[in-house]
Amino acid sequence: MMRTAGHARGPSRGATADAALAGLIAEHAQPLPDIADAGFADAFDAYADVDVVLIGDGTHGTSEFYRARAAITQRLVTQHGFRAVAIEADWPDASTVNRYVQGDTPLDAARPPFQRFPAWMWRNREMAAFVRWLREHNAGRPRDQRAGLYGLDIYSLDTSMAAVLAYLDRLDPDAAALARSRYGCLSPWIAHPIRYGGAVLHGDYEGCAQAVVAQCRDLLERELSHAAELDADFFDAAENARVVAAAEEYYRAAYLGSQESWNLRDMHMADTLDRIRRSHGATRKVVVWAHNSHVGDARATDMAHHRGELNIGQLCRQRYGLRCVSIGMGTYAGQVAAADAWDQPMQVMDVRPALPDSHEHCMHGAGIERFLLDLRDDDDLRGELHQSRLERFIGVIYLPQTERLSHYMRAELAGQFDAWVWLDRTSALQPADDWPTV
Repeated sequence: MMRTAGHARGPSRGATADAALAGLIAEHAQPLPDIADAGFADAFDAYADVDVVLIGDGTHGTSEFYRARAAITQRLVTQHGFRAVAIEADWPDASTVNRYVQGDTPLDAARPPFQRFPAWMWRNREMAAFVRWLREHNAGRPRDQRAGLYGLDIYSLDTSMAAVLAYLDRLDPDAAALARSRYGCLSPWIAHPIRYGGAVLHGDYEGCAQAVVAQCRDLLERELSHAAELDADFFDAAENARVVAAAEEYYRAAYLGSQESWNLRDMHMADTLDRIRRSHGATRKVVVWAHNSHVGDARATDMAHHRGELNIGQLCRQRYGLRCVSIGMGTYAGQVAAADAWDQPMQVMDVRPALPDSHEHCMHGAGIERFLLDLRDDDDLRGELHQSRLERFIGVIYLPQTERLSHYMRAELAGQFDAWVWLDRTSALQPADDWPTV
């Protein structure tokens, strides 16, 4: 329950408990140097002896989150053998960047990636710097020692269809013609796919499920009949076919606004992650970049308790057990790049100080600017952070005027994450219009 100010009777029992927790956090926190410091990521060696490291962010528009995540990932790639970075982005856009960082093709300034709203989420200077680093890291290395960049998300209905057709046009014109016929079912809805779900739901349109599933099945059967000929291009086309099939199902569910659409999306992302791990004839170690709401175990939040939602963090723990770790990130106040509604322009907004009775408020109370907190280490700390408190989640939309309702839910921090990175005051990331020239 929220507490109100104005009483002059001294601190409440809740305030006293929060102060005690802040002291416990300060006792166990490992202070971190500036993110630009060469030693910033050294402490994260403690989480490297696994197959999957999930790194979250408390917002999609905070510079420090992106830069910290990049520094940690660079350490995992250079020192601990991680060979893939899977991000909460569309597969075709990430695939374009992957070919660039692998040294295969340059980026095309005429058709730059990450143009769909919210473009700033990946078309920013912080991400551009990481892409440049990844290309330089891969240069001169054998292909099996290079690190790739992959997308996990589900929204690229149009570009994924185009990628499948382009692949089949090169290899099998007859198969391409059949695919065009099947995908033609979705053509009227490409500009506004959410309307497709409404048309199907209300019986105004038969739907395209059978067609897109058949196309995906036919393409995947090529894997069995042409196993010796398979390459990265096939893997890319197969993933795009899966995206089309998943997106068709997603947009049917999303029209209802139900938890089913969230669950379909995260199950698709988790399945894609698993295929990335097992692709190209080897099981690779992968770093995942996604929002805290995706990488923190949903079972420790109101997502599961009140809405019946699951997420990648939960699915990874269920599939990989101790072979994965999840690292969350939070902040107390500062600025963020966000919009006030979907498809609206990006703004730089002030982030309000965290609410009382929140995990963020307790972290701020520790009085340390930057720190790493191992949530597996101390029983007392873990027990306290298993208590349900408010936790803030800001995506690409930020509504400070309704922040309590729009951006907080109750959660158990130690149930969601294995570690927590605290950056007390943060700044907005910087969009990059010239991103294709990295």
